[in-house]
Amino acid sequence: MTTTQTSIAQRWVDGWNSHEVQRILACLTADAVYEDLPLGAVNHGHAEARQFIETGWAAFPDLRFELNGSANDGSHGTVEWTMSGTHQGDFPGLPATGKAFSVRGVSVLELAGDQIRRVRDYWDFATVLQQLGFLPAPEQSPPAPAGELASH
Repeated sequence: MTTTQTSIAQRWVDGWNSHEVQRILACLTADAVYEDLPLGAVNHGHAEARQFIETGWAAFPDLRFELNGSANDGSHGTVEWTMSGTHQGDFPGLPATGKAFSVRGVSVLELAGDQIRRVRDYWDFATVLQQLGFLPAPEQSPPAPAGELASH
């Protein structure tokens, strides 16, 4: 793996954490497609990606990503991350709660040289909605006594 291949994951995360939209856009080709599957968002090109990113930052002004791992083969890559933030502004359909969230996810990348041609983000939206108070937390079964299997 080359330094360029290795650095795209770090540049991607650093761009998000800088809250400077141009740093993220610099990671994308001009005609990139940016999909956030849990939100059902498909953004074509820099203008749509910019709007999507800035909407996220407006709702979660302290939004951060922790890079947990990455890999790529020169044409495709993955970036594993933990996303966290505090819901301080309204997000489409979700009025601000002031609550924090943290969720693990992955970005699947199609690469063109040292840029991203297509990115697909996967993360558990239900977990975020639970942490923000929009969904009830899942009920947990009590632990099975030692030596017994729990039946579900």
